[in-house]
Amino acid sequence: MPEYEPMSFHLATARLTMQPWVEGDAEALRELHAERGGWTPTVEETRGIIEGGLASAAETGIALLPIRRREEGDFIGYCGLTVGRATLDEPEIAYELFKRVHGNGYATEAAAAVLEAAALTGRKRLWSTVRTWNTASFRVLDKIGFERDHVTTDDRGEIVWLTRALP
Repeated sequence: MPEYEPMSFHLATARLTMQPWVEGDAEALRELHAERGGWTPTVEETRGIIEGGLASAAETGIALLPIRRREEGDFIGYCGLTVGRATLDEPEIAYELFKRVHGNGYATEAAAAVLEAAALTGRKRLWSTVRTWNTASFRVLDKIGFERDHVTTDDRGEIVWLTRALP
């Protein structure tokens, strides 16, 4: 297996910062899960999700990072790399933001920073998987150069696989 540099866990853009999770993020992450619908973890379960993510980041060198707006300092979502449905060699880029901040370009800005960080690890390709109804995610991925590769189906419907080569 090829050796990769760890992804930077401290990313900044003109309007956003992304750094490792802290325990105080549990309530905000729980609210984001609740907004998504379906299962909402307890605060304790959310702390476990954060602890698991930190442990995984230490082991794999990739992570999903909380996104905060620089001026407001508020948690608005997360973005980063994960194995997800892909592999550690070719991980997935993933992001999720509160609906109240949609339409401001934050997801694109965060994803572009993660894409740059991913390229610096030495990886050659990233994936993203998106449900067919998620038009906003398709727009973000299109803006940062992802292209459709194939479609699979699971018990919840179709999943579009997109890919992007890294420099």
